[in-house]
Amino acid sequence: MTPDPEFASLVPAQSFTRRSFMVTSLGAGFALAVQPVMAQTAIRTDDAGLLAGEIKVPVSDGEMVAYRAVPKGAVKPPVILVVSEIFGAHEYIRDVCRRLARLGYCAIAPELFARLGDPRQLAGVADILARITSRTPDAQVMSDLDATVAWAKGKGADTDRLGITGFCWGGRITWLYCAHNPQVKAGVAWYGRLVGEVSEMTPRHPIDVTGSLLAPVLGLYGGLDTGIPLESVEAMEKALQSGSAAARKSEIQVYDNAPHAFHADYRPSFRKEDAEDGWRRMLAWFATMKA
Repeated sequence: MTPDPEFASLVPAQSFTRRSFMVTSLGAGFALAVQPVMAQTAIRTDDAGLLAGEIKVPVSDGEMVAYRAVPKGAVKPPVILVVSEIFGAHEYIRDVCRRLARLGYCAIAPELFARLGDPRQLAGVADILARITSRTPDAQVMSDLDATVAWAKGKGADTDRLGITGFCWGGRITWLYCAHNPQVKAGVAWYGRLVGEVSEMTPRHPIDVTGSLLAPVLGLYGGLDTGIPLESVEAMEKALQSGSAAARKSEIQVYDNAPHAFHADYRPSFRKEDAEDGWRRMLAWFATMKA
């Protein structure tokens, strides 16, 4: 896949090397760690009528590859940041961007693991966690998302109507970014972890930022998610009630019979009815964004 030619003007003066960013382009297809893909349920959205493909986002130490989809000819479209699971910006995440673009959004999924390696090429979840996600600091992620917003603004998108959504690892990041960037108007977190150990890489977790949330978040969780106990979801709901104004406007929807990754239509965890309901709720949540 070839980057859009318009991005040539965005190359910073600083040299860009593979030693700075190990991932310099997005290959097609699904991550190895999620194979075999459930082809009978995986949604495939074509890019007819869309400007869709790779972009390069200037960041502090080089360029970060990302996937962007937007309706052709759109004037000041609202922006949705799409934050991936631990598998990176693979086909499922790109398809989510195209689905959102068909509804009028400029949807951008940055490859936030680009400095450490390509999670799409690793066959095991344990390898991805050890080699990539555990070594990706939250502060760097926040900065990269800020740079993605700046790129979108420079291309004429309406960053006064800015939303963010993320899945699993990206769901956790969604909560954190809504406490980081005052430009964000709404966030939708799909089964993102809410509590965890504090470390240099992860100094705060979603339950720690309810007092500083700047935008309301819709959390979508599975009642059968073994990695996110209902006790932590209930603790988050309680913390939101006594949090910031945006926290008190936030909501959590639990799908009682859904496991983790119930929106992931390419995996056995997919639950069609719950995924579709969550998608409708997400669109209604983003429809409230105002400049």
